[in-house]
Amino acid sequence: MRRISGFASFILPALLALGACSTPAVVPPSAAPVPVPAPTPAPMPAPPPPSADWRDWALTPGTWAYRQDERGSIALFGQAGADADLTLRCDRARARIYLSRRGEAATGLNIRTTSQVRRIAAVPTGGVPAYLAAELGVRDPLLDAIGFSRGRFVVEAQGLPTLVVPAWAETLRVVEDCRG
Repeated sequence: MRRISGFASFILPALLALGACSTPAVVPPSAAPVPVPAPTPAPMPAPPPPSADWRDWALTPGTWAYRQDERGSIALFGQAGADADLTLRCDRARARIYLSRRGEAATGLNIRTTSQVRRIAAVPTGGVPAYLAAELGVRDPLLDAIGFSRGRFVVEAQGLPTLVVPAWAETLRVVEDCRG
C-alpha cells in the first residue's frame, strides 16, 4: 500500500473544506430572446366586382340533395353538414310547393332565371334556423323556369347574401313528384 505524504494529507482535506464552504457561482440570467415579428402577409387583392350579368356570377358553394318523406319530397341546397341554404319541398296532400331560403329578411324573394325574373311573397317560418318560405302552386311557371334555367338561377332577399344556385335535376324532380 502506498503511503500519502504528510503534506498531501494536510492539503487535500483543506482544499475539500474550502470547496464545501464556497457559494455556488451565480449565473446571470440570460436575456430573454427578442421576439421577431412575423412578416405581415401581403393583402389579398379585392375580388373583382360582380359582372353586370348575373349568369357570370360565381355559384354559391354547395350541392343539391334529394329525399322523400311522408309529406312528399324535398330538394335541399347547401354545404354538407350544415343547414340547407335553399329548399324546394312538395306537400302532396295540399298540392303545393314551398321554396324556402335560410335567413331572416324582408318578406319577399326575387328569383332570376334565364326566362323569368319574378318577386314572390315569402313569410318567415319562425323556426331555428330561420327561413323565408314562399308557397307556389304545382303548375306555377316559375318552377319550370327554375328547373330549365341555363346552368343557374338566383335567389335574392334584401339583407341576405345572394344565392347563385346551380339548376340541377333535383328541383324538377320535386316538381314532378308534386304534379303526379
